[in-house]
Amino acid sequence: MSAVRAASAERIAGRAPAHYLTPMTTTIEQPAIALTPAAAARVAAIASKQAKPAILRLSVEGGGCSGFQYRFGLAEGVEADDSVAEADGVRLVVDSVSLDLVRGAQVDFIDNLGGAHFAVTNPNAASGCGCGTSFSI
Repeated sequence: MSAVRAASAERIAGRAPAHYLTPMTTTIEQPAIALTPAAAARVAAIASKQAKPAILRLSVEGGGCSGFQYRFGLAEGVEADDSVAEADGVRLVVDSVSLDLVRGAQVDFIDNLGGAHFAVTNPNAASGCGCGTSFSI
Protein backbone atom coordinates (compact mmCIF):
# COMPACT_ATOMS: atom_id res chain seq x y z
CA MET A 1 0.00 0.00 0.00
CA SER A 2 1.36 3.43 -0.86
CA ALA A 3 2.12 5.98 1.85
CA VAL A 4 -0.74 8.21 0.62
CA ARG A 5 -3.26 5.38 0.78
CA ALA A 6 -1.98 4.32 4.22
CA ALA A 7 -2.37 7.86 5.55
CA SER A 8 -5.88 8.08 4.07
CA ALA A 9 -6.82 4.75 5.61
CA GLU A 10 -5.52 5.89 9.01
CA ARG A 11 -7.54 9.11 8.77
CA ILE A 12 -10.67 7.21 7.84
CA ALA A 13 -10.10 4.86 10.78
CA GLY A 14 -9.84 7.89 13.09
CA ARG A 15 -6.13 7.68 13.74
CA ALA A 16 -3.49 10.26 12.89
CA PRO A 17 -1.05 9.16 10.20
CA ALA A 18 2.24 7.96 11.64
CA HIS A 19 4.23 10.91 10.27
CA TYR A 20 1.91 13.28 12.19
CA LEU A 21 2.93 11.63 15.44
CA THR A 22 6.65 12.26 15.06
CA PRO A 23 7.63 14.77 17.76
CA MET A 24 9.14 17.98 16.52
CA THR A 25 11.53 20.00 18.58
CA THR A 26 12.45 23.58 17.91
CA THR A 27 15.26 25.28 19.71
CA ILE A 28 14.92 29.03 19.97
CA GLU A 29 18.26 30.52 20.77
CA GLN A 30 17.99 33.60 22.94
CA PRO A 31 20.83 36.05 22.49
CA ALA A 32 23.13 36.13 25.50
CA ILE A 33 22.72 39.91 25.78
CA ALA A 34 21.61 42.72 23.50
CA LEU A 35 22.52 46.36 22.88
CA THR A 36 19.85 48.74 21.57
CA PRO A 37 20.56 51.23 18.77
CA ALA A 38 20.16 54.12 21.26
CA ALA A 39 22.79 52.60 23.56
CA ALA A 40 25.08 51.89 20.61
CA ALA A 41 24.83 55.51 19.43
CA ARG A 42 25.67 56.83 22.90
CA VAL A 43 28.66 54.49 23.31
CA ALA A 44 29.94 55.52 19.86
CA ALA A 45 29.68 59.21 20.80
CA ILE A 46 31.48 58.74 24.14
CA ALA A 47 34.19 56.55 22.61
CA SER A 48 34.77 59.05 19.81
CA LYS A 49 35.22 61.93 22.28
CA GLN A 50 37.66 59.87 24.35
CA ALA A 51 39.49 58.43 21.31
CA LYS A 52 38.83 54.86 22.49
CA PRO A 53 37.37 51.80 20.78
CA ALA A 54 33.54 51.64 20.78
CA ILE A 55 33.40 48.75 23.25
CA LEU A 56 31.13 48.97 26.30
CA ARG A 57 31.87 46.58 29.15
CA LEU A 58 29.02 45.56 31.42
CA SER A 59 29.94 43.78 34.63
CA VAL A 60 28.04 42.81 37.75
CA GLU A 61 29.47 43.36 41.23
CA GLY A 62 28.19 42.64 44.69
CA GLY A 63 26.72 45.70 46.36
CA GLY A 64 24.06 48.28 45.83
CA CYS A 65 20.83 48.38 47.77
CA SER A 66 19.49 45.17 46.19
CA GLY A 67 22.53 42.87 46.32
CA PHE A 68 24.14 43.22 42.88
CA GLN A 69 24.96 46.31 40.88
CA TYR A 70 25.72 46.98 37.23
CA ARG A 71 29.04 48.59 36.25
CA PHE A 72 29.62 50.18 32.84
CA GLY A 73 32.87 51.34 31.32
CA LEU A 74 34.66 51.59 28.01
CA ALA A 75 36.95 48.65 27.31
CA GLU A 76 40.18 48.62 25.34
CA GLY A 77 39.43 45.20 23.89
CA VAL A 78 37.59 41.91 24.18
CA GLU A 79 38.85 39.35 26.70
CA ALA A 80 38.97 35.60 26.02
CA ASP A 81 35.98 34.74 28.25
CA ASP A 82 33.76 37.64 27.09
CA SER A 83 30.41 37.28 25.38
CA VAL A 84 29.98 39.93 22.71
CA ALA A 85 26.87 41.60 21.32
CA GLU A 86 27.13 44.08 18.49
CA ALA A 87 24.83 46.83 17.26
CA ASP A 88 25.67 49.46 14.65
CA GLY A 89 29.40 48.74 14.89
CA VAL A 90 29.50 49.07 18.69
CA ARG A 91 30.32 46.07 20.84
CA LEU A 92 28.93 45.21 24.27
CA VAL A 93 31.14 42.78 26.19
CA VAL A 94 30.26 40.83 29.32
CA ASP A 95 32.59 38.49 31.24
CA SER A 96 31.48 34.89 31.84
CA VAL A 97 30.76 35.34 35.56
CA SER A 98 28.59 38.45 35.02
CA LEU A 99 26.85 36.81 32.06
CA ASP A 100 25.27 34.23 34.36
CA LEU A 101 23.45 37.12 36.09
CA VAL A 102 22.44 39.09 32.99
CA ARG A 103 21.83 36.42 30.33
CA GLY A 104 19.00 37.54 28.06
CA ALA A 105 19.23 41.18 29.21
CA GLN A 106 19.07 44.26 27.03
CA VAL A 107 21.16 47.39 27.53
CA ASP A 108 19.50 50.63 26.47
CA PHE A 109 20.29 54.33 26.77
CA ILE A 110 17.54 56.49 28.24
CA ASP A 111 17.57 60.27 27.79
CA ASN A 112 14.51 62.03 29.21
CA LEU A 113 13.53 64.73 31.70
CA GLY A 114 14.61 62.45 34.56
CA GLY A 115 18.17 62.32 33.22
CA ALA A 116 20.34 60.33 30.86
CA HIS A 117 21.66 56.88 31.74
CA PHE A 118 22.28 53.36 30.54
CA ALA A 119 19.53 51.00 31.65
CA VAL A 120 19.51 47.20 31.84
CA THR A 121 16.31 45.23 31.32
CA ASN A 122 17.27 41.99 33.04
CA PRO A 123 14.89 39.00 32.88
CA ASN A 124 16.84 37.31 35.69
CA ALA A 125 16.30 40.10 38.22
CA ALA A 126 13.64 39.28 40.81
CA SER A 127 13.65 42.86 42.06
CA GLY A 128 15.56 46.07 41.64
CA CYS A 129 16.09 49.39 43.34
CA GLY A 130 14.35 52.61 42.40
CA CYS A 131 17.33 54.05 40.56
CA GLY A 132 17.76 50.92 38.42
CA THR A 133 21.46 50.38 39.10
CA SER A 134 21.12 47.38 41.42
CA PHE A 135 19.07 44.19 41.46
CA SER A 136 18.54 40.91 43.25
CA ILE A 137 18.03 37.40 41.91
